[in-house]
Amino acid sequence: MRNDLTIYDRVADEWWSDEVRWIRTLKNLVPGRLKWFDRHIDWRGKAVLDLGCAGGFMAEALAARGAIVTGIDPAAEAIEAARRHARSSGLPITYDTGVGEALPYAAAVFDAVVCVDVLEHVSDLNKVLSEIARVLRPGGMFLFDTINRNPLSRFATITVAENILGLLPRGTHDPRLFIKPHELRQSLTKAGFIAGSTQGLGPRGINRRGDLVFGLVPIRTVIYLGVARKPGGA
Repeated sequence: MRNDLTIYDRVADEWWSDEVRWIRTLKNLVPGRLKWFDRHIDWRGKAVLDLGCAGGFMAEALAARGAIVTGIDPAAEAIEAARRHARSSGLPITYDTGVGEALPYAAAVFDAVVCVDVLEHVSDLNKVLSEIARVLRPGGMFLFDTINRNPLSRFATITVAENILGLLPRGTHDPRLFIKPHELRQSLTKAGFIAGSTQGLGPRGINRRGDLVFGLVPIRTVIYLGVARKPGGA
């Protein structure tokens, strides 16, 4: 089965243990993502939604930067793991169970929405973007990453990362759901956003455990980061 989202619940109890290699891979992506996102927003005091937060890696990193964080994900067990870890870390993060196509929040309540490793998994991209625009305040920021759709990204993500190296469980991704940058820009515009710049994200080295370390790269062929803004605001 492709686009298998049950993997997050299956490993919920081990999310923060550092014992599962592919979970460490997800954790190792956070610094590279934030290196880009931090250029576009001052997180301090901002109400931020982490859409597709899983076990809470990004949510905790944002809370540490002074954001007022809400995390949401359809994986109920992963959400519970995130709650437990936030409590043990003394971080006041709110976690909810839900999907991006029907966010359980009022309109215009967040200053920013962060969405990483998510858009290439959703059932209705246009509905998700519409919901993100709805819950953002005027002038709010949407910060994301996703996977480009081309033969190289399929080879890197499916053949190498899933099938050969085991950096991700087999079946994590469906390459048919990958999104070309110009397609995403069109969808963002349709949802009412002003689309901003994009940047590549990829491996930059290996750490002592033999895991990949990620950072900004000059090409967007596989993973790319982006920002968009909801019009209005001061």
